[in-house]
Amino acid sequence: MRTYMAQPTVSRVLTEVINALSSPALIRQFIRFPGSVEEFRRNAVQMQGIARFPKVIGAIDGTHINIASPNQYEEIYVNRKGKHSINVQVVFDGWYNIIDVVARWPGSVHDSRVLRESSLNNLFENGHMPHGFHLLGDSGYPAKRWLLTPFLAPQTQAEQAYNRSHKVTRALVERGICQLKRRFGILHREIILQPVKVC
Repeated sequence: MRTYMAQPTVSRVLTEVINALSSPALIRQFIRFPGSVEEFRRNAVQMQGIARFPKVIGAIDGTHINIASPNQYEEIYVNRKGKHSINVQVVFDGWYNIIDVVARWPGSVHDSRVLRESSLNNLFENGHMPHGFHLLGDSGYPAKRWLLTPFLAPQTQAEQAYNRSHKVTRALVERGICQLKRRFGILHREIILQPVKVC
């Protein structure tokens, strides 16, 4: 004999699970940006082993998580492909660990704005990170002293070599996002929850 749970019970349990999984203590246990020069160096050595790109501690990118059309502010959740989504910023290290994630922006918000408004940007811009270490991002991000992007029109052999190494190293974040979505299949489908719960 099958037993069914009432919808209010399912909603309550789902909310409790979401709150538990998004608690700061649990997040800090599994998602942690390097906090010391030694950790930065260790990350940089691992990343350099990919394509000899020095002093890089991680690769950054955005990914869209599809959601059902929300009841309020529906238009701001429409991304460039015409689907409703949450734009999630993710940083992976050389071991495919997520070391930073920002999951709170509507799909219409560009990756560069997500970064600009993030605490990660504040840490780097305000000198709270060890000097000389970098993140790699695609051309959708602005080039900064700590965020290296590819040359849009490389002119020299050195610029072409830079772009090749950049591309091979930064591909890590794309593979990491694919692995994440493969592991958690719900991230491939349209999530039918309010945006705040999806985030």
